[in-house]
Amino acid sequence: MRWDNLTADSGGSGAPEHSRADAALFGADAVTTRTFDTPEFAGITFHEIRARSIINRVPGASRMPFEWTVNPYRGCTHACVYCFARKTHSYLDLDTGLGFDTQIVVKVNAPELLRRQLASRRWPGEHIAMGTNVDCYQRAEGRYRLMPGILAALRDHANPFSILTKGTLILRDLDLLTQAAEVTDVGISVSVGFTDPELWRTVEPGTPAPERRLDVVRTLGEHGIGCGVLMAPVIPFLSDHPDRLRATVRAIAAAGATSVTPLTLHLRPGAREWFMAWLGRHHPHLVRRYERLYAEGAYAPKWYQRRITRQVHDLAQEYGIGPTRAGMPRRIRPAEPDTGAPHPPSMSEPVQLTLI
Repeated sequence: MRWDNLTADSGGSGAPEHSRADAALFGADAVTTRTFDTPEFAGITFHEIRARSIINRVPGASRMPFEWTVNPYRGCTHACVYCFARKTHSYLDLDTGLGFDTQIVVKVNAPELLRRQLASRRWPGEHIAMGTNVDCYQRAEGRYRLMPGILAALRDHANPFSILTKGTLILRDLDLLTQAAEVTDVGISVSVGFTDPELWRTVEPGTPAPERRLDVVRTLGEHGIGCGVLMAPVIPFLSDHPDRLRATVRAIAAAGATSVTPLTLHLRPGAREWFMAWLGRHHPHLVRRYERLYAEGAYAPKWYQRRITRQVHDLAQEYGIGPTRAGMPRRIRPAEPDTGAPHPPSMSEPVQLTLI
């Protein structure tokens, strides 16, 4: 494996993981490979590494509305056939198909490393997004428990952050999330693209069922934690029928989501090949339609995206919820009334989570 292809700047202040070939984040001698003889990890190999950098800058050309990310894992046992992050496994000479689902890189020193980087005078204290590459609450987190230390570091430095997840394990960290929200902006979104059980079983086989994810939204709300839903992906010809869109938005509203934001399936290199192979096995009659719909690149045509967005927004309004607007804060607790006392300057503007 080409472990040395993961790189960081010499200062370690948060450059992209593969920005310079002469400053490896870790070498092969720092990798410990493990397998666990338990049913939930059958067939999974974990590569434990000690990273040299954990805060990553998002490339300037990215469409993401945030600049910094933290990703304690590479690869994901959720095994979503459409996952755009599959391509990142190729940087390690790992397979972007089955290898992405079963070869998981674990940055075991992520919490201590994050705490050190947040304390650096060079760190500007800006918003950090998590769950933007692979899910930080995938099954591996139940064993490695990296997120409590990460959340504690963010809380202690009052650093704003957001989390996007399909995992129910986030409920384990309710206390830490609440404590962090006392001192900074915290945004939480759960990803639920559809509620059809048969589609879920084949396209997202390693994830909690959609209704369990909506239980997370409901539980967070019961604890005073506002949670939005990223309705992603909407899968053309499989989950985009008006009746299915209605059923999904209705379930999202019933769970008490503060917002719903649709995102149509996009197929980047790495994910495209894996998804199309899956489509050929499960829905061969749709292959030609997909080839036409995605003939211009990774994204569905604008007219299609606008149609889905309009339908979902109309349904959301009908059910009493709405889309998240860029820049909308999602505090866990309401802001205190203004007493006239001066307020410290905000570290960064809160940002909207948009991914999958």
